[in-house]
Amino acid sequence: MRVRVVVYNVRGFRDGLENVVRVVRHFEPDLVLLNETGSRRSLRRFGKALGMEVARDPWSPLRRRIKSAVLVRQPWRIVEHRLHRFADVRKAMYPRGTLIAHIGRAGRRLWVHVIHLGLHPLERLHAAQELADLARGLDGPVLIGGDCNEMPDGRAMTFLGERFWDAWLLGGDAAGETFPAADPTARIDYLFVSEELKVERVLVPSVMPEARTASDHLPVVAELTLADPVDRTTG
Repeated sequence: MRVRVVVYNVRGFRDGLENVVRVVRHFEPDLVLLNETGSRRSLRRFGKALGMEVARDPWSPLRRRIKSAVLVRQPWRIVEHRLHRFADVRKAMYPRGTLIAHIGRAGRRLWVHVIHLGLHPLERLHAAQELADLARGLDGPVLIGGDCNEMPDGRAMTFLGERFWDAWLLGGDAAGETFPAADPTARIDYLFVSEELKVERVLVPSVMPEARTASDHLPVVAELTLADPVDRTTG
């Protein structure tokens, strides 16, 4: 089963919600992972414009929000979702965590983690370790994506890359820089997948004019194949 995924830090839609809608709509994704989603009203408008169901972080005081979201297009649906705050969140100026969504269609299930890691290397590493422990406890395919604020040779990305497939390394055909959007020089936005997901193709639309101005990040767009479930009643 093919699944098209967009991972995107939209900077609170500050460069125009309609601009972000145009970029995402162009790729016709089944699944969207968002960082820096801005106000809840803007996120609702975004989901409605794309005709997608939205799972967002639960209510919390303004400065404690994670501001991440998962959106799915029918026939995919949100089965459940929850926010997990990383253990050292009280020490950080900005709270960090992972929005975990369980999505499904016609008997198929997929676990999705949206992450937005911090600016301190040790904080990112601890978060990556905690995230890996969480993912190991889930039954089924796992997909992890978001703005990680770290280059591929960083300790946190190396840690995740040893436990999950870095989609870009399997399906990308260039350097994959995502930031800053107008003149990208750094690959800091990622998609990691478990072994049940085959990476067919990954792109970063660096030459798409709308993508260069809709946010300060470029999106990561991936075409994946979800392996057929194993029939354990035969053989």
